[in-house]
Formats: sequence, C-alpha cells, structure tokens
Amino acid sequence: MQITRNNIDTTPGPSEWFTGTVYIDTVATPSGPSRLGAASVHFTPGARTAWHTHPFGQTIYVTEGIGLCQRRGGEIEVIRPGDRVFFEPGEDHWRGAAPKRFMTHIAMQQADDEGSPVRWGEHVTDGEYAAAPAT
Repeated sequence: MQITRNNIDTTPGPSEWFTGTVYIDTVATPSGPSRLGAASVHFTPGARTAWHTHPFGQTIYVTEGIGLCQRRGGEIEVIRPGDRVFFEPGEDHWRGAAPKRFMTHIAMQQADDEGSPVRWGEHVTDGEYAAAPAT
C-alpha cells in the first residue's frame, strides 16, 4: 500500500492543449506495472481541449457543471454531473465547458509503451465550438 499525501499543486492547463482557462489536479500517476493516470480537470466557461486521441481510450466522469464533448465527425453532446464518457482508442475528440458554465471531470487513461497517454492535435476552432447545442 502507498499513500500519497495531497501536496501536489493545481497546475494551469498548457495553452498547447487547451483554449481558455483550465486547471488540472493530478489524481493518479502511472507507476509500474500500472499504466493508469487520472486527473481532475476544471474548465472555466467556454474553455476546451484541443482535438486529441488516447492510445488505449479514455473515460471521463463529470463531477460538476455542464460540459460539451464531440468525436470527430459526430454531433456535439451535452454532458452533466454523473455522466460518463468513454472515448475509444485512437478516437479523435475534444471536450470542454459550456459557454456560460464551469465543468469539472475526472479523466482516466492508460499510458502507452513510451509513457504517453495522449496525442494532441489542432485546437478546436471558435466555429466548431459555436456549433454546440443550447445547454
């Protein structure tokens, strides 16, 4: 058994990965043989990820607020507290907060053999984001 005391600071989400203001709290870091990583991700209104994929897929669990998510070529979906979303391995997707609401979720994913849990792509444009249904 290993207990890690809460001494890790909240970190701002890098602008290469996010549009808007996002904060990340580490929940779990992969440590052999486990590949599992998890984070609590806090999106301010209108903030969102860039398009990205995960080599082994990703599950998010919404804990607060109202969010949006979309897989490439699909409709933008509204997500609420208690909703779980699984993004398939290699599925290009994005997610974020609704335009006038905060959203927090727990993100859980496995790292690949090189230690990477994600492959980042281009930013979601304002036009793509604006296509979201009313929340």
